[in-house]
Amino acid sequence: MNAADYGQPEQLRLLRDTYGDEIVLFDEQDESVAHRIVAEFRYNGTVYAVLQSDELRKEKEVAIFKVSVPDEGEPELETIEDDDEWETVSELYDEMTFPSGERP
Repeated sequence: MNAADYGQPEQLRLLRDTYGDEIVLFDEQDESVAHRIVAEFRYNGTVYAVLQSDELRKEKEVAIFKVSVPDEGEPELETIEDDDEWETVSELYDEMTFPSGERP
């Protein structure tokens, strides 16, 4: 099964409309790190965000999170714990970014 078998994700602007083009996260040393919001999309009723810090950009990598929105408050990022879910979302992002199926 490849990403095309999953259906089309719906692109969103939930985080961008709340935070702008960047969001600040804290690393393991409790240091603040700015991340560019690369993509946001809804798939199977769940919202996902693809973020990239300068360090990740150098490594040509991204960080992918679930986005939850409390009844009152701003969107929050959650780590994707399920390996299969992470793999599916990662493949969807790759398909959105590199439709030919080839990564540079």
